[in-house]
Amino acid sequence: MPRLRHAVGDFLREHAPLSAERRDAALLILSELLTNAVRHAGPLTPRIAVEAGLDGARLRLSVEDGHPYRPRALDPHPEAQDIGGRGLLLVQVLAAEAGGDCGVDPTASGGKIIWATLPYDRA
Repeated sequence: MPRLRHAVGDFLREHAPLSAERRDAALLILSELLTNAVRHAGPLTPRIAVEAGLDGARLRLSVEDGHPYRPRALDPHPEAQDIGGRGLLLVQVLAAEAGGDCGVDPTASGGKIIWATLPYDRA
């Protein structure tokens, strides 16, 4: 995972209009998303995909796995949660503080994509 984090960090430094602080937040978000996918879906799915995409205004980070389980931290009813899931709560806070968002989308094959977006903060 450190190799992936360094590769994405290098990509963001070269191509994304992000301050060092926002880039660090993006890398922490990516680490949390990937760690959760490996920990919770890894034993049940043969493939985990990571994507860092740039568009005209935002960075989108996503991790896709083949397991249908929806993380409780992204449940629309957080009061129903037990202890745990703090990594995704951290993702929510970091994304929201930057003016971004996060969520989970089902895939056509029955898995999910957990994603976060961060707006650019410098030109």
